[in-house]
Amino acid sequence: MSDVSTPVDDREPGLEVRTHFVRGRNALVARANLGPLFVDYYLHLADQELRPEPEHDALFKRALAGFVLHCASRPWNEMTAWTINLQAPRLNLFLAGDNENGAVTGRVFTENVKELPENLFFADIVRTQPAGHKGESRFPKRRSSVAFTGSDPLGAVEAFYRQSEQRGARYFQLEDETFALVSEHPDCDLAWFSSLTTEAVRTLDENEELNLMERRIQRWHCGCNQRRMLEVLAPVYQQDAKALFEDDPKIEIRCPRCGARHMVTREAMEAFAAEA
Repeated sequence: MSDVSTPVDDREPGLEVRTHFVRGRNALVARANLGPLFVDYYLHLADQELRPEPEHDALFKRALAGFVLHCASRPWNEMTAWTINLQAPRLNLFLAGDNENGAVTGRVFTENVKELPENLFFADIVRTQPAGHKGESRFPKRRSSVAFTGSDPLGAVEAFYRQSEQRGARYFQLEDETFALVSEHPDCDLAWFSSLTTEAVRTLDENEELNLMERRIQRWHCGCNQRRMLEVLAPVYQQDAKALFEDDPKIEIRCPRCGARHMVTREAMEAFAAEA
């Protein structure tokens, strides 16, 4: 991460996340009030007629808070996807984000979730190339998976940091919709880090020297469209076109990333397959 503050246009809609370096403690703190993003998430649910169970919804919101703060503390040229598999309740929490444009999205999966002996956390990370770069990618896709206990998504992320990132990270819910992530940097004051309490993080500005690192804008945005849905359906269509549509001239498909509804006609699918 750069140690130079990145300008942000305050007129741009979205959620602002600020990261600070805690001098003398060698730790990074990312904080934000997730309220505006939660509103956009609920507007999306209403628009797409999605009604997750209240328990599932609460778990997704905690996962979303953790994901946003994580993304804000990562490099700008990084795209990340998380799948948090829980066995009780049995579901998958999926989240995806692109740091270049601040887009975050996700959904809850409750159907066809495998029964496993333990909870699992999966992280897929891709770093994009600078504009004009030619040749092979220097940043191959990286996948990590770790097992964790408990049903708290934030506990799953902390386990991911310990086992995969090889450094500590702790989440704190400061208010109803305000969260903070404190993560270790080299030579971190581990005694201070491990003794942190919610109240101590809430009053960091008063008791510690903080240097502003960055201000980022995060938005609820998937970017799914008709062509992407055709790409999703293409393998099934090529295998058994008749079974896909049966006697219907069009079918409805839900975006695998955000759950948005898309209608795909037989004619559009045929044209796309011919083009491919």
